[in-house]
Amino acid sequence: MAPNTVVITLEKPEKFSLIEMNDSSPLSKSQEKEKATSPKRLTWVFLLKSQRVLTFVPRLAAKSIGVFGSIRKRIASSDLNEEDPRYRGRLYKFIKVSLAISVIALFVELIAFYNKWDLSLMNPWEVPNLVQLYVAWMDFRADYIAPLVVTLSRFCILLFMIQSLDRLIQCLGCFWIKFKKLKPVVEGEDIEDGSSCPMVLVQMPMCNEREVYEQSIGAVCQLDWPKDRFLIQVLDDSDDELIQKLIREEVMSWREKGVNIIYRHRFIRAGYKAGNLKSAMACDYVKDYEFVAIFDADFQPNPDFLKLTIPHFRGKPDVGLVQARWSFVNKDENLLTRLQNINLCFHFEVEQHVNGIFLNFFGFNGTAGVWRVKALEDSGGWLERTTVEDMDIAVRAHLNGWKFVFLNDVKVLCELPESYEAYKKQQHRWHSGPMQLFRLCLPAIITSKISIWKKVNLIFLFFLLRKLILPFYSFTLFCIILPLTMFIPEAELPAWVICYVPIIMSILNILPAPKSFPFLMPYLLFENTMSVTKFNAMVSGLFQLGSAYEWIVTKKTGRSSESDLVSLAERETKALNEDKIQRRLSESGLEILSKLNVQKPVAMKKENRIYRKELALAFLLLTAAARSLLSKQGIHFYFLLFQGVSFLVMGLDLIGEQVS
Repeated sequence: MAPNTVVITLEKPEKFSLIEMNDSSPLSKSQEKEKATSPKRLTWVFLLKSQRVLTFVPRLAAKSIGVFGSIRKRIASSDLNEEDPRYRGRLYKFIKVSLAISVIALFVELIAFYNKWDLSLMNPWEVPNLVQLYVAWMDFRADYIAPLVVTLSRFCILLFMIQSLDRLIQCLGCFWIKFKKLKPVVEGEDIEDGSSCPMVLVQMPMCNEREVYEQSIGAVCQLDWPKDRFLIQVLDDSDDELIQKLIREEVMSWREKGVNIIYRHRFIRAGYKAGNLKSAMACDYVKDYEFVAIFDADFQPNPDFLKLTIPHFRGKPDVGLVQARWSFVNKDENLLTRLQNINLCFHFEVEQHVNGIFLNFFGFNGTAGVWRVKALEDSGGWLERTTVEDMDIAVRAHLNGWKFVFLNDVKVLCELPESYEAYKKQQHRWHSGPMQLFRLCLPAIITSKISIWKKVNLIFLFFLLRKLILPFYSFTLFCIILPLTMFIPEAELPAWVICYVPIIMSILNILPAPKSFPFLMPYLLFENTMSVTKFNAMVSGLFQLGSAYEWIVTKKTGRSSESDLVSLAERETKALNEDKIQRRLSESGLEILSKLNVQKPVAMKKENRIYRKELALAFLLLTAAARSLLSKQGIHFYFLLFQGVSFLVMGLDLIGEQVS
């Protein structure tokens, strides 16, 4: 067949004939020219690609310099004396001792590595004095230290697997709920007549919440419920007179619009939030209300919140609590808020949802929930004995036979802490309080009249496994035992413990927030890094140490939407009009003028914290990573390296926003 031949074959050849087109004419001049120029085109394409690469490198270098410059500025603005010494203590000293021993061991191992010594086969008298001591230490380590470390590591691995099994069962329960489309059912018909709506009391406890009080009060005042059937209590514990006046003025403005709202202020902030709620429930008019809804200062419910929650009490006299889910306006603000969102999505979507459907019990989240007043009274009301008053009242109500309902599809807008300092203190309170409560409630749980299964669930699952065992093994296994085993090879941990199972558990945790899958590895490292804070809080709460009863209000930024621009403009306008508000509250213009002259605006300075415990752990893990590199342990090396860098980032306060 001649060149340049085209053959066309059809499916039904009986109706068509084969056609051959032959073109034996020489190539046209344009085709010859095109072939001749093709090498030139390839050259130009190569040059263009090279130009793009060359322009990309300076931009990447400029961005890297900018990032390192911002890191340097943040570190330069750090204050070594800012961290509260109560958050260090004996644990910090233990970490420093472990670090010192690890550094000495690494130094000796480096000497042996470069001299090609096999210390396990050498005679102690054939090496220098320092190495002699280390060889003697190796014998002592193998006989006495290694068995203890192996026993402790096996115990922690057992706890790790039990907790992983518990998490797997919870996830299977969540899948079953999704598959069967299980959800709480409302009995009876919808309420159409406003006069038949139950009386609802709405409480808003707050303390120095300058950034969020206005938008939260506004959201609660717009709840869709008959105005004569609900009352709003703004429970202000602020010790700043200016903030008190601003909140009082906001309440007055809504009252003028016809909203049934009152302002209450305590001069002595005894009992923190629990004392505030207890004081408000002692008012005489509370007996006229059947339900009480609670919203913290940064929560903004939708107008239909009461219409979606109150009906779940109808026809169910044993239901004491209806809890809604949280959603976050600033979950994409920075890496810290993204990682918090993963944790809290799992908490609501899996833990609260599964426990609500199958057990009718879960821990009250302290806000975005509606209580039956009778359930609060039967359970003893709000108590000031712990820093987790919400969990306290939930446990006591459960012991009295009350059931809880969780609504996963009812969401209330709120805010996540954007700085590591605020998040660290919040987590300290959240993990020390349950241990305080466990010590106080254990006798009541044992002697209560609830079933054996409910007692087992409360003691072993609710308290011990999820509040005590989880922070214990996370810190002990991954932050202490793992780096030490690099210098005690007899107790080396298997790869599935430090890599495969944690990754599987992290994938299960991240399933309720599928958009966060790119942050899988940062989340795994972040959880291990936070284990030191949670472990320290757990120990302080269990043994009633100094920081166990500390209550610090979580810092808010006042974000009311994803973009936050409208909220920012409103707050700036509000700040400009503060003198006008104070003038309305003062008796004369001379008083406000004198105050404005005295209170000059002070620029808020942002600074970093230096967390010594996290830094000590970072250097311990990096030292262990260097030792694992000498022994060519791939998975161990990468895990220790990345975990050490994670602790370093936390210790230098390079995650989240700076503290004002």
